[in-house]
Amino acid sequence: MERGGFGGAGRHDEEAPAMRPAPQQRYRTVESHDRAVVQMAPMEFGSSADASASAGPRYIKPGTNLRTDARMHMASSNGRSSNGSQGDSKLELFGFDSLVNILGLKRGQWLNVGGEEPVVSNYFSPATGTGTRRRWRLEASAVGLGREETETKLDTMMGVFVPCLQNILGIIYYIRFTWIVGMGGVWQSLVLVAFCGSCTFLTTISLSAIATNGAMKGGGPYYLIGRALGPEVGVSIGLCFFLGNAVAGAMYVLGAVETFLDAVPSAEFFQESVTVVTNTFVNGTAAGNATTISTPNLHDLQVYGIIVTILLCFIVFGGVKIINKVAPAFLIPVLFSILCIYIGVFIAPRPNASKWITGLSITTLKDNWSSDYQRTNNAGVPDPNGALLGLYFPAVTGIMAGSNRSASLKDTQRSIPIGTLHATISTTMMYLLSVFLFGALSTREGLLTDRLLCAAVAWPSPAVVYAGIILSTLGAALQSLTGAPRLLAAIANDDILPVLNYFKAYEGSEPHVATLFTSFICISCVIIGNLDVITPTITMFFLLCYAGVNLSCFLLDLLDAPSWRPRWKLHHWSLSLIGALLCIVIMFMISWTFTVVSLALASLIYYYVSLKGKAGDWGDGFKSAYFQLALRSLRSMGANQVHPKNWYPIPLIFCRPWGKLPEDVPCHPKLADFANCMKKKGRGMSIFVSIIDGDYHESAEDAKTACRQLSAYIDYRRCEGVAEIIVAPSTSIGFRSIVQTMGLGNLKPNIVVMRYPEIWRRENLTQIPSTFVSIINDCITANKAVVIVKGLDEWPNEYQRQYGTIDLYWIVRDGGLMLLLSQLLLTKESFESCKIQVFCIAEEDTEAEELKADVKKFLYDLRMQADVIVVTVKSWEADPDRSGGSKKDDPEVYRSVQSRIRTYISQLKEAAERERRPLMEGGKQVVVDEQKVEKFLYTMLKLNATILRHSRMAVVVLVSLPPPPLNHLAYCYMEYMDLLVENIPRILIVRGYRRDVVTLFT
Repeated sequence: MERGGFGGAGRHDEEAPAMRPAPQQRYRTVESHDRAVVQMAPMEFGSSADASASAGPRYIKPGTNLRTDARMHMASSNGRSSNGSQGDSKLELFGFDSLVNILGLKRGQWLNVGGEEPVVSNYFSPATGTGTRRRWRLEASAVGLGREETETKLDTMMGVFVPCLQNILGIIYYIRFTWIVGMGGVWQSLVLVAFCGSCTFLTTISLSAIATNGAMKGGGPYYLIGRALGPEVGVSIGLCFFLGNAVAGAMYVLGAVETFLDAVPSAEFFQESVTVVTNTFVNGTAAGNATTISTPNLHDLQVYGIIVTILLCFIVFGGVKIINKVAPAFLIPVLFSILCIYIGVFIAPRPNASKWITGLSITTLKDNWSSDYQRTNNAGVPDPNGALLGLYFPAVTGIMAGSNRSASLKDTQRSIPIGTLHATISTTMMYLLSVFLFGALSTREGLLTDRLLCAAVAWPSPAVVYAGIILSTLGAALQSLTGAPRLLAAIANDDILPVLNYFKAYEGSEPHVATLFTSFICISCVIIGNLDVITPTITMFFLLCYAGVNLSCFLLDLLDAPSWRPRWKLHHWSLSLIGALLCIVIMFMISWTFTVVSLALASLIYYYVSLKGKAGDWGDGFKSAYFQLALRSLRSMGANQVHPKNWYPIPLIFCRPWGKLPEDVPCHPKLADFANCMKKKGRGMSIFVSIIDGDYHESAEDAKTACRQLSAYIDYRRCEGVAEIIVAPSTSIGFRSIVQTMGLGNLKPNIVVMRYPEIWRRENLTQIPSTFVSIINDCITANKAVVIVKGLDEWPNEYQRQYGTIDLYWIVRDGGLMLLLSQLLLTKESFESCKIQVFCIAEEDTEAEELKADVKKFLYDLRMQADVIVVTVKSWEADPDRSGGSKKDDPEVYRSVQSRIRTYISQLKEAAERERRPLMEGGKQVVVDEQKVEKFLYTMLKLNATILRHSRMAVVVLVSLPPPPLNHLAYCYMEYMDLLVENIPRILIVRGYRRDVVTLFT
C-alpha cells in the first residue's frame, strides 16, 4: 500500500472504512492478565492492522530510540479487531505525530528546545500488582531521563532570591555606606541610591522579559545575550562577566579576612603596627601624642585568604545540595546583623555611646541634608564627579547571581523574574531607608571618621556586625565561586571556541574543571593582595553585562518577531534603552579609563571569536533585524526600474550547464573569480544556480545536498552570493523557471553569466545547440543581460596580474553594459594595469572621424578613459562576389562550416520528407533561409578576422552578442558563434537589455 497524501489519498477504497473509528468506541479497562505495551510513535501507512494484530504482543527493549521506529503497535493477549487498530492510528493520515505523542512528554520524554534530536528511549512496563489495579513504571535510558530525575533542582527562594541577596548585601553597606551619607549628604545619597537602583531595576525588567521568552539553558546572562545579540557578542560579554565574578570572589575573600583580622588582632601571624603621631596645643604649648595601631599584614591576608578560598571551593565542589545547606548559614546572620543595626539606631544613644551619635534627630538630619565633599584619610581624595558613584555601585551588583544558576532551577521562567525583582526592590528600599536613618543618627564628623559606625550603634554588641561583615562577604564569595564556573561551562558547552573545550560539563553534572580554573584565578588575585587597581574593572564588567542584557531586550522588543512572546508583560523597548544608556553613563562617570580598558578587552575577545570561533545560528536578534531591514528596503525600492546611478550588477551564475567537471565539483572554479570581477569593491550579490535533470520528488534530497555543496563552494571561494538548485525535466525548462521566478522586486538577477559550450562538437553533444539558443531567447524575452565567457579555464585569479589591453568591439547599443563591465574589470588588481580600447564597427560608407569624435565625447561624459578606434567592415549586401556562395580565397574554417551546415540541413529535409511532416528541430518547426545563413556566416567571418587583426594580443575581448534569428536552426546559430570566437583565447560575448546602466548626468 503506497503512502498517500493529505487526507489519505492513495489508499485503496476498501481500506477507507478501516480508517474511521467506531461510532461509540470506548477504552476498556485494563485487566491484570493483560500484557500490553504502548510505544508512542507514528505508524507507517504501509502497516496493516491485521499484521499488527497477528504479530502478537510487541515489547520495546530499553534503549530503543523512538525516532528510529516509526510504527505504533497496540497489541494484547486477547487480541483486537482490525478496525480498532486502524481507528487508533487514524491521525496518521495527516503525516505528523499525533497529539498523544506530544502530550506523552509529560510521561517522561524531554523536550529539546535547541533543535537537536533527542536520543531518549522510554517505555512503560507493567510492574507487579493485584486485581485490576496496576502500577506502571517509567523506565528511561541513562542518557536521557535517568540523570534528570536524580538531579537536584532549586526553587525561587534558594535558587534566585538568596544568591541575589547574598551578592547585593556586601561589605560596602557595613563599612562605606555611612561615609557616603556623610560625604554626599542625605539628598545626594538618596539620588545616588535611586540612580543606581534604577539601573539595576531596569536591567531586572529586561532580564525578566528575556528569561520568560522560552526555555533557558545554563549560562544565565551569557545565554540570554548570546541568543539575542549573537555568539560573538555573547561570548565576549560572557567571558568578561566570568572574569569579573572570579576576581570579585577574591575581593570578597580579602574583605572577609581583613575584617576578621581587625576584629581579632591576636589571630595575626605577621603582626605589623603603625605609629601615628598627633600634635595638640595646651596653653599655647605643642604636645605630641603617639598612638600605635595594628594593621593586617599582607602575608596574613594571603595565608588566610588562600585557606578561606580553598574551603569555599570544597563547598562548591560538593554541588547544589551542599550549597543549598550552607547558603542560609551565611545569609541568616547577615540579616540578623542588619536587624540589630536598625534596633540600635532606634534605641540610640545608649550609655557609653560615641559623642557623635545623637540618636534619631530632625536637627541632625537637617545638618546632614547637604553635601560636604572634603579630604578624608579613609577614602583618599574624593570629588563630586563620580567618586561616590564608583564606591557605591558595587553594593547593588549581584542581580545576575540567580540567572547564573539557570541550569539548576526548577522553573527558570518563574524563578528568575520573581526572585531577582524581589531581591532588587527589597535591597533598594533598605538602602533608601538607611540613608534617612544614618543621616539622622550621627553628626557629619562621625559619619566621615568612624569607619564602623554600623558596629558602634548595633545592638547588643559590635561583634554582631563583625560577624555580619565576615559572613556577608563569604556568602558573596561563595555565590561568585558558584556562578562563575557554571557560566564558563555554559560558554564551553556551546562549542564556539575550541580552546574552551576543557571546561565542558555534561548536563546535570558539576563543572569541576571550570571550578578549578575559577579557584586558580581567585587564589592568584588573593596572593596579589591589593585589588585597588582591578576592582574598578570588575564593576565595568558587571555594567557591561547589564548593558548587554538591556540591549538584548531592546532589540528583541523593538523587532517584535513572532517568536517574541515573553510571559513577563511589564517591559517596553524604551525602558530597556534607558537601562542600557544608564549603564554606559555610569561606566564613564566612574572612570573613563577603566571603561575604555574593559571595552577594549571585550572587543578583543569579540574579534578573536569572529576569527577562531565556530559559526552558530542561534536565531539572534541581529538576524531578525537584518531580515526586517531587508524587507523594508525591498519595499522601499518598489517594482520600478532602478535609476542608472543606482544600478548594480546582480549576476545569475549558471554553474554546470555543460562542460566536463568532476561530480564533487559543484561549479567551475573560475566562475567565482569572474563573478567577483563584476562587482566594485565586492559590493553586490551573485546567485549561483545549477539544474538537476529529473523528477522533483525523486531528486529533492539530491538537490538539498547539492545546494549545501554549492554554498560551501561559494564560501570557500570568498564570493558573496547564494546558492540555488533547481530540479527540472530538462535544462531548458529549468532555466525558464529560474529566469521567471528568481529574485524579489528589484533584487532580481539582471545578468545571466554562463560558460561558452566549447566542447559541444568535440563531445558530439547534439542537444547543446537547442539548449543554448533556448537560454539566450529566454534571457531576451525576460529582459536579462547575457554574458558568455569563452576561455574560462584561463581566466586570471586575483593574484595573476595582467598587462595589455581590454578591447571592446561595440557594434550595437546595449545600454552601456559593455563599457561598464570594462570599467569594473579595471577595479580588480588583476586588470588594473590594463587600458581600454573601444573598436566601433561601422559600414564602409560611415563617416569614421565624425563617429570617432562622437564616441570620444560620449566616453568623456561617462568619466571613462579609453582609446577609440573606428573599424569599417564591408557588409554582405555590398560584396558582389557573395551572390554565388563561397570564394576560393575563403579560409578553410569557413568552408568547413558551410559544408557542415549543408549536410545538417539536408539530413533534416530527408527526415521531414520521409516522415511527411514540416521541417523540425528539437520538436519545433523551423524555416531554412539559405541566404540568411550565408549572410550570418559572412558577417561572423569578417568580425572574427577584424578581432584577430587588431586584438590578437589583448588580455580580454568583449564583443556584442547577436540574438538568434526567429525560427532559425539552432545548429546553424551554434556554428555562427563558433566562427565568431575561432582562435580567440579569451572573449566575453555580451548582450545588454532594454535599459541604460550608465548615465551622463551627476
